[in-house]
This record gives sequence, structure tokens and C-alpha cells, in this order.
Amino acid sequence: MNFVFISPHFPPQYFHFATALRERGVNVLAIGDAPYDTLRHELRDSIREYFFTPSLLDYDALLRATGYLTWRHGRIDRIDSLNESWLEMEARLREDFNVSGLKPADTHRLRTKSGMAAVFREAGVPHPELELVQDAAQVKAFAKRVGYPLVLKPDVGVGAAHTYKISSDAEVDAALVQPPEVPYVAQSYVKGTIVTFDGLVDHDGRILFTLSHEYSDGVMEVVTERRDIAFWSLKQIPEALDTMGRKAVAALGLRERWFHLEFFRLPEGRFVALEANLRPPGAYMTDMINYACDMDVYRLWARLVTGDPVTDFRYTPKYHVCHIARRAGRPYRHGHEEVVRRLGPTLLQHNPNMPSVYQAAMGTEMYLTRHVDLERMREDVSFIHALT
Repeated sequence: MNFVFISPHFPPQYFHFATALRERGVNVLAIGDAPYDTLRHELRDSIREYFFTPSLLDYDALLRATGYLTWRHGRIDRIDSLNESWLEMEARLREDFNVSGLKPADTHRLRTKSGMAAVFREAGVPHPELELVQDAAQVKAFAKRVGYPLVLKPDVGVGAAHTYKISSDAEVDAALVQPPEVPYVAQSYVKGTIVTFDGLVDHDGRILFTLSHEYSDGVMEVVTERRDIAFWSLKQIPEALDTMGRKAVAALGLRERWFHLEFFRLPEGRFVALEANLRPPGAYMTDMINYACDMDVYRLWARLVTGDPVTDFRYTPKYHVCHIARRAGRPYRHGHEEVVRRLGPTLLQHNPNMPSVYQAAMGTEMYLTRHVDLERMREDVSFIHALT
């Protein structure tokens, strides 16, 4: 099998996907925007051939790279990046090289906020009211109908980039001094706790596993107000969330694909869908899932891709694995050495220099912990985030 892996070096832990493929005899052919000699050795050892291009947003360059790899190695069987940023590029490549998987028509429907809203609506999954907007007048008309506050964000976006909470006509005018260059949506603002529904489906759309993560704050608020964030895995998915998540996954019609769905848990306990992402959960969540369940999702995915039966797969969420972020320059009460002493064996990983693309939402430093007891985990989060 020839597998073209786009950007196998990012997120940093994604080299595990490449090594898992190589273990199963897959010919891993990679295209990336990092020089070959900067790749970690495990990744270099797993790649048969690497094609460097300065920008993965240059479709002509990706087309030439994939054509070259086809000439060198024969027909391409799979193309994927497992990354939100390159979904449209990989879909175009699949169409141009007649490779199975999501095509441009699929990603347009399933990646845009407006497309997601339509899918949720068709599935009977509650979702905040949303409308495509082109100028301030349309936003104000929408606000007149549903009321302020609103969230204004790109129809296609990653994280909370270029996202605004709008509470008045004056704030609409300030945010849209110039008409947006890309399609935007206005959406009713919902105050609630973000929880996820994450997992992987097989060739027939059957869910192989699911896990849920809870966020301490909304990503938009963390980015715009520079808050500290923590997010952690739950041992048990609330029944209402599980039912709603499964309905949404079925409506998305995914095959051999990861999913990362985000929901609001409202104060009264109801759940409302926020958005769907057709990729593994972000940051270090794939590692977090492994730690939470004592399993290996990288090898599970590789088994699926290579056609190995996965009907025997079983898993049990055993721990609350937590990503605790801190920001450089903030006056924390407890230094790193104090944190390490307190966490003891619950500390799994520490990254003092998070990738720059993560820092707006997830800070500059990360502690990854594993707890059996949720309350003890919360106490450690409070200890790490405490300020002087």
C-alpha cells in the first residue's frame, strides 16, 4: 500500500501514525513543509520518501509532489494528513488521483460552519441558530431576530482565530469596518461548558471507540481574554451526550475516519452541538486517549487503514488525563519544581515550549497528568494555575 501522508511532523506526536503504518508494511510517502533533516529520527525511519515543499497551501506544489511520488512508487492508495488545516487540499488530491476518501464536495459540506449546522439540523441535534453574513447590516438584522450577544466567526476556521463575541450594533460596526474577505457566520452566543465526543469509525461507519473531554473554559474566551485553560478526559460519557454524538456521527456519513465533535453542556444539563471536525482531537489528545484507556490509537488506526479486522478491539476508560496549560510571563504562585513535586507519579509529560500555533489557545507550557480521582485532578489544576 502506498500512503501519502501530508505534514506527518505536525502535530508533534503524529509521527506515531507514520511509524504504526510502517510497522504494518505500508509504503509511507510524505509531503511536508519542514526540511527533512529537522524531522525526528523515528519519522525519518518510517518514511520511504519525503517531498519538501515550502507551503502546504500551494495546491500546484502538492499536485506536482503527489504526481512525482506516483511516478516513483506507483498508484497511490491513501492520501491523508489527519489535520484540519489541509482537509481541502487532501480532498482535492484524492479527487485528482482517484483515491478513496473524502472529496471536495464532502469537505465543503462537512467543514464549513454553515454545512455543519445543516447536518446537525437534519439529524435532529440541537444547534445554536446560525446564518451566513457578508456585512454589518446582515449581522444586525440577525441580531434583531435572535438577540445579542452573538458570535461572529469565519465559515471555515480552526480554533477561535478571527472570532468575536458581539454584544451591540456598535461592536458589529467595529468588527466589520471592512466587509470580511472570507465568508463569515453569525451565531447565537451560548454560555456553557464545552465537552467533546471523540472517536474513530471503521469502513462501514461503525464507531470503534468514543471518549469525551471537558474544557475548563471556552476556547474563544481563552484566546481573546488570554485565560489559562485545562481540559481532561472523562471516564464516562453522559448518556444524553452519547446519544446525540452518535446521531451526529451517523449523519456525517463518515467512513474510516476520525471525528472530533464539540458540544455545549448548558447549566440545566442539556447538550447543544457546537461543531464537527473530521480529524483526531487536537493538541495532544491522541496521547491523552492512550493514557486514559491504556491503548494505542495510532496502531488501531493503522490496522483499520490496512484492512485488518478490528472487531476484536475493546477498551476501558480508566483515568482522567488532563492537559494543564500555563502562559509565559504570568505570575504563577508555584514554580515548576513545586509543581513537579506535587504531581509526583501523576505527571506524564511536561512541555515547556508549546508549538507557536498552539500558544494562543493552549499557552506556552503544558503539564499532562493522569488521575483516578476527578476531584484530586481539579485540585492539581487549581494549584498549577494559581497566581500570586
